[in-house]
Amino acid sequence: MSTPRQTSPITTEPLDPRRQGVLLVLAMLALMWVVEIVDSLDSQRLDRFGIEPRQLDGLEGIVAAPFLHANFGHLIGNSVPFAVLGVVIALSGAIRVALVTAIVAVVGGLGTWLVAPSNTLHIGASGIVFGFAAYLISRGLFSRSWLHLGVGIVVGFIYGTTLAGGLIPQDGISWQGHLFGGIGGIVAARLLDSREAKAPRRAPVADPLL
Repeated sequence: MSTPRQTSPITTEPLDPRRQGVLLVLAMLALMWVVEIVDSLDSQRLDRFGIEPRQLDGLEGIVAAPFLHANFGHLIGNSVPFAVLGVVIALSGAIRVALVTAIVAVVGGLGTWLVAPSNTLHIGASGIVFGFAAYLISRGLFSRSWLHLGVGIVVGFIYGTTLAGGLIPQDGISWQGHLFGGIGGIVAARLLDSREAKAPRRAPVADPLL
């Protein structure tokens, strides 16, 4: 006589928000590399989907431009700071890094579309990198957190010279993307962290005495 097997239910634990955030950053970075590989095989034709100032078709570049690069050297130069700064933001969770990225992309992309010279094409993740750095540097001013202030000082010390140099007008460099990406990072810090700093803290409730 055989007895039926007892199977234990499969339980799946949700991923930690920090791990989800790190995976999101790595997924965006992986997409950049996949796009560049495809683009290089197609004679860089995908680059036409970058931000083209004051052209309606160029608005689609607000979404596409961060994933497009002129060549692998351009991509490599953006990959390391994107990963490092993105992972630091991801330690606050996947939702936080997604919101920061979206705000930086929209503010940086629209600003570039509005003020950059006509007949130019703007691509690359450097605007997002500048936005990440500006967010990390400025968020402590809004969150009033000593930890955030300390992180901001470290980021400023490591990337400060690079950030300042990226704002100098140069041929072939989208300093407008850098500038408005940085502004987008400050806007993200203001919108996301100042609200938490102003939120009233609940007083602890003690158990009633028996």
